[in-house]
Amino acid sequence: MVVVHCAGLQDRDGAKLVFEKLKESKDRFPRLRLIWADGAYAGQLIEWVVALAGWVLEIVKRSEGVKGFVVLPRRWVVERTFAWLSKCRRLSKDYEETVQSSEAWIRLAMIRLMARRLAAQAT
Repeated sequence: MVVVHCAGLQDRDGAKLVFEKLKESKDRFPRLRLIWADGAYAGQLIEWVVALAGWVLEIVKRSEGVKGFVVLPRRWVVERTFAWLSKCRRLSKDYEETVQSSEAWIRLAMIRLMARRLAAQAT
């Protein structure tokens, strides 16, 4: 699911936009039950997600006492996806004038990535 919003919006508020859009297309994701998030999404958002669609929002926390960089379980999936998207020149800066255009370019970048992987598997 892709939602583009202004940078001034809090992460939790932006997450609500994603979850609302996801709820609208719940038929496309019938097996969705669990969503992982980092500590920025803790608090009332957890209960809000349960009330919205009955999904479980699980917060992935850093281990106590660990210093420096540590790969958090499941968190690396999001960071890896952002890294893939950053390889697309069109997404390196905000060139778009509309939110719809920005969302479309993100979808195109992911389609390109998936198509290249499928083509590599076929050969």
